[in-house]
Amino acid sequence: MDGTAPMASLTIPVSAHDHLKGPEDAPLTLLVYGDLQCPHCALLHPRLIEIADELPDSQRLAFRHFPLVEIHPQAQRAAEAAEAAASQGRFWEMVSLLYANQDRLDDDSLIRSAKKANLDVRRFKKELASGVHAPRVRADFLGGLRNGVKGTPTLFINGEPYQGKLDTHDLVGALLQASRHEGQ
Repeated sequence: MDGTAPMASLTIPVSAHDHLKGPEDAPLTLLVYGDLQCPHCALLHPRLIEIADELPDSQRLAFRHFPLVEIHPQAQRAAEAAEAAASQGRFWEMVSLLYANQDRLDDDSLIRSAKKANLDVRRFKKELASGVHAPRVRADFLGGLRNGVKGTPTLFINGEPYQGKLDTHDLVGALLQASRHEGQ
């Protein structure tokens, strides 16, 4: 994030359209706009999964694509691969694989990741080749623009922008603060 102006509250609320990890009725929602080729997103991703796993009843993690194709030329294709995995119920597994191998996002590597994620590879290849998931990725990106997102990773906690440090301690602290605020 460039820090030039404070971001506004989330204008497009988290919904079933988003990729969600955690209970729908969780009092805390942590939304991340991510780029699957962004090194900062790759560093943050395991922390977000760890936090979601440590707070399984009180927090849900939501993900939206924000591929910055001008600086990450393989981000769009990787996002479509993640969506192809999502169509088989394996979004989070695929995203973890893509972030772990983001120096290898060519089509052959995406197919290897699909195999590791236990996907139906024939279906995966067909969906990737057809571009069927491109509109979903584009919708996330355009929604991000409407929400004031300028870079990745961009986080919102319960609809409010998070502009603190991206380490586990500060994120958990912000979530706990949001939880206390929600309880008032």
